[in-house]
Amino acid sequence: MSRQRVIVVGGGAAGFLGAITCATGAPEAEVTLVEKGPEFLSKVRISGGGRCNVTHACFDPRDLTTQYPRGRRALIAPFHRFQPRDTARWFESRGVALKVESDGRMFPTTDSSQTIIDCLVREAKAAGVRLFTQRGVEQLQHRPDGGFELTFSNGDVVECDRVLLATGGCRAAIAGRLAVSIGHTLEPPVPSLFAFEINVPWLRGLAGISVESVEVSVPGTGCRECGVVLITHRGVSGPVVLRLSAWGARELHSLDYQFELHLNWVPHLNAEALSGTFEASRARQPSRLVVNSPIPHLPGRLWEQLVLLAGVDRTTRWAAFSRSMQHSLVQQLIRTCLPVTGKSLNRDEFVTCGGVRLSEVDFKTMESRIRPGLYFAGELLDIDGITGGFNFQAAWTTGWIAGQAMAGCVSSLDKGD
Repeated sequence: MSRQRVIVVGGGAAGFLGAITCATGAPEAEVTLVEKGPEFLSKVRISGGGRCNVTHACFDPRDLTTQYPRGRRALIAPFHRFQPRDTARWFESRGVALKVESDGRMFPTTDSSQTIIDCLVREAKAAGVRLFTQRGVEQLQHRPDGGFELTFSNGDVVECDRVLLATGGCRAAIAGRLAVSIGHTLEPPVPSLFAFEINVPWLRGLAGISVESVEVSVPGTGCRECGVVLITHRGVSGPVVLRLSAWGARELHSLDYQFELHLNWVPHLNAEALSGTFEASRARQPSRLVVNSPIPHLPGRLWEQLVLLAGVDRTTRWAAFSRSMQHSLVQQLIRTCLPVTGKSLNRDEFVTCGGVRLSEVDFKTMESRIRPGLYFAGELLDIDGITGGFNFQAAWTTGWIAGQAMAGCVSSLDKGD
């Protein structure tokens, strides 16, 4: 029997772990990894500001799936097989120790993405994986007698028995063209994990301010999150905004990123509690200026702007703080309305929702339900997680499962099973 040939298309996290796992599990196979760009693992290199946010310290598979706006149900079984603890063990057994930061993100102890890149490339070479850059695949065809034929950008035509597509997120529909050309359906790609552009002078004047606990919502959509907000020179960002953009990716896209954003700056206080706080200030410090008396947890500069927006003059002292002023300020704190006019993308760590339809893939093996011998892994699938290492974990998991499945098929064939 001739040697089984496996080609992995895509030199990112999912492709590398898939290739290494396959080659290690089936050393008798010829495993080739091709990357259309000039270098491997480019997204790994820039992740986490160059430190590489490898995964997240969430070790319960079901809890882990709650961090994925798309793909939650499909990932439950895969995460029972390969989850963040397994990712950490995989790297640590190869000399790369990971550390857990206060927010749960996991990085190499070296704080350098190059450590992860060097490990993956070294392991791939040690396993006998043939590595090629600047080898884009122009066509993928299924042969009538089984297997596949790939046409490369340099004109070469190569036949193989199994293909793993791990070409990364579909920033545009064309990125999923190989899957579509062979019979798969692509869920339309739209951006996820983005900040909101808000062209309001008073807000932009507060650029750099971070507020610990803010409830952010988009009326009429059901999109609502609570967490840290960062005010930027273009609008608002921070973990809560990124989560909202992830969970509401398709709804916000349908609005063409033009909508009203509501911010509750004090979600831990209701209107009655705020009124009580103001009355206490009026009794305790009647001669003090209202603009100089921020309530706890709100930065002074932000408080000043909210007071002025509520129609309270900057010369107003608590002794002159009227009932109507109190009502207006309470409403401003509970619901500041801001017009969103667009989105700001993190171009280096761009994430999309959309990709190969999950119902067309067997998540026990990551094999296509349409074309036997074709496998998928990583962001090419209609799976996306929130920020914090979750997208990488989905890549490691699906790549490892695909590699295991391909190795198992190759070994079975060689044994004549």
